[in-house]
Amino acid sequence: MIQPPTAPGQDTASPIADSASVASRWVYFVGIGGCGMSGLAGLMKDQGATCSGSDAAAGPLTEMLENQGITVHYDQAAGALPDACDLVVASAAIDPDQPQLAAARARGIPVISYAEALGRLQAQQTAVCIAGTHGKSTTAAMLCHVLIECGLDPSFIIGATCPQIGGGSRVGAAIVAGDGPLAGGPGILVAEACEFNRSFHHHRPQIALINNVEEDHLDVYGNLEMIVEAFAGFAKLLPAADDGGRLIIAHEGAHRRQITAGLRCDIETFGFNPAADHHVQFDPTRAQTTVRRGARTLARWTNRMPGPHNALNAAAAAILAGHLGADWSGIAAALGSFTGIDRRMQRLGERSIRGGRVIVYDDYGHHPTEIDATLRALRTAEEPRRLICVFQPHQHSRTRFLLEQFAQSFSVADVVIVPHIYFVRDSQLEKHRVAAADLVDRLRERGVVAMHLYPFEAIVEQLEVMCRDGDLVVIMGAGPVWQVARQFLEQGTSSRTNPLPGSAGEVEDSP
Repeated sequence: MIQPPTAPGQDTASPIADSASVASRWVYFVGIGGCGMSGLAGLMKDQGATCSGSDAAAGPLTEMLENQGITVHYDQAAGALPDACDLVVASAAIDPDQPQLAAARARGIPVISYAEALGRLQAQQTAVCIAGTHGKSTTAAMLCHVLIECGLDPSFIIGATCPQIGGGSRVGAAIVAGDGPLAGGPGILVAEACEFNRSFHHHRPQIALINNVEEDHLDVYGNLEMIVEAFAGFAKLLPAADDGGRLIIAHEGAHRRQITAGLRCDIETFGFNPAADHHVQFDPTRAQTTVRRGARTLARWTNRMPGPHNALNAAAAAILAGHLGADWSGIAAALGSFTGIDRRMQRLGERSIRGGRVIVYDDYGHHPTEIDATLRALRTAEEPRRLICVFQPHQHSRTRFLLEQFAQSFSVADVVIVPHIYFVRDSQLEKHRVAAADLVDRLRERGVVAMHLYPFEAIVEQLEVMCRDGDLVVIMGAGPVWQVARQFLEQGTSSRTNPLPGSAGEVEDSP
C-alpha cells in the first residue's frame, strides 16, 4: 500500500497537520471566492473544520460555499475577522498587508498560504500534483473525469470550472476502493501545482506530472535556468520509488535531464518522440490519440478538444490514471467523452451577422506558446475564412519580458485586437515600461493586421463592424476580457453550445 509522504522538516504539530486537529479548528479563508480557495474550504469542512471566509464580491463560487453551510463575508475590514477563528489561510492574490491578515498576525493567529494549507492536506492523502507551464487545468480535469468514470472517486481542486466533473472542486472517498495498486490507501487528491512564487514547493506529491517547462513568471525567477531549478526542487519532493513516488515528465520540452537528475522516485516519460517510455501518436485529420508502451497499444480515443497539445494533455492524464488503478479500456472511453472546461478553447456558440454566421470561442491563453497552439488548433479544426483574435495581455512584466515571443505567436491570426494590458501584481514603475501599443507595433511589423482598442465596448463595436460570414472570433486572456465574448454574443441572435461565464472568471495564479 502506498503511504502518503512526509516532507523533510514538516511540522507535525502544525494546526492542520492531521485530520483530527482540523476537526477542532475554525479556519478563516481570506479570498475564499477563488477556485482553489473555495475547493480547499470544502475539503477542510469535510474533514470536520469550521470554515468561513471573506471575499471582495459575491459570485458563483461564494454562492456554492454558502449552500454548503460555509459563511462568506464581503466586508474585508480587520474587524470582520471572527473572534473564534484560530487559523487563517490567505489566497496568493491577497496583499500581505490586507487588514484581516494584519489583524490575525496582531492577535497571534497563524497565517499560512493556500499552497501551505493544501500541502498539509496532501500529506494525509494520495496526492497527485499536476505541474507545468501550460495545460495544468485541462490535464487535471481530464484526469479527474477519467477517475470518476472509472469509479475511483477522487477529491480534487482545479483552477477552472469543468461542468462534467461538477465544477472545480470535489470531496471524494477517504479510502481508495477496488483491487488496484492503491486499494485501501488514503483517498486520491488531484491538484494543480503552480510554479508562481515557488508555491508548489509547499506541495506534498505522491505522484506528479510535469507537462512542460518554459519561460514565464520572469518577475519572480529572472531567467529560465532558475525556473528549471524550481521545477527540480518540486520533483525532489516526491518520495522514493520504494515508497510509491512516481514522476511522469514530458520526454521533450520539460528539461527532463536537469529536473530528474538525482531523483529517487520512479521516472517515466511521454511524448511524440518514439524514444519516450509512453509514445503518443496523434492523427489531426481524425483528432485521434494513441498511447503505446513499447510494442503494446495501451489506448486509443478521439479527442473532442482539438490540437496536438491537447493530445499530449490527454495522454498524460491517461498515464496517470493507469498508475492510479484505472483500466485502459475505461480510460480510453472516458477521454473520448471529455468535452472540455470553461475558458480553455471553449466554443461558446455562433451568432448571426449580416446574413452570415460567426463562431465565437473563449480561451484563457496568456503565454505565447499557449496562444500559438490554440490558434493553430482552431484554424485546423474550424477552417474559418478569417481568424480574429481579441487578446488582453496579462501582466506588464510578462508582456515586456516576452514581447517578441508574443508578436510571433499570432502568425496564423488574420486580425488581432489588443485592449489595455491587465494590471495585476506588477509595480507602478513596471506599468509604465510597456503598453498594449508596443505589442500592436510588433504585430504590424510582422504583417499582422492589429489594432489597440479600449474599452471593451469599443472592441464589441469593432467586431460588429468587421465580422462577416465564416469568421471565427476567439477571445483570449487571463483577465476579464471574457466579457467581450459575452457582449458580442448577446448583441446578436446567438446559438450557444456552452453557457457563458457567470462571473468575472479566474485570475491567473490566484487560488
